[in-house]
Amino acid sequence: MATAPSVQIFGFVDCQDTRKAQRFFAERRVAVHFVDLKRRPAAAGELRRFREKFGAAALVDRQGRRFEELGLRVRGDSPERLLERALTEPRLLRTPLVRFGSKLAVGHQAEEWRRWVEAY
Repeated sequence: MATAPSVQIFGFVDCQDTRKAQRFFAERRVAVHFVDLKRRPAAAGELRRFREKFGAAALVDRQGRRFEELGLRVRGDSPERLLERALTEPRLLRTPLVRFGSKLAVGHQAEEWRRWVEAY
């Protein structure tokens, strides 16, 4: 059996879904590299990977408090423009963003994560 790659999780310490992702992988003895978006926003190149797979709209948390606080519900910006803004306002992102080797997931996706881990 091949050694499972480590998982990279982008999220916030106070995000329940991010904590669930960290716990999920830790319980399966997968090395977790956590990136706290509050301390270090995601790089444009990292977000591009997720955007190319899921589209910009899937990465923006339209239900989040920060989206509301910034008045973005009323403005109606395009998903691409909102994703651009997320570089400086990471709370606009739907978290966790999870990268396991070349596989990607947005949000709490336990079934998807399980498939990844079982494949190794």
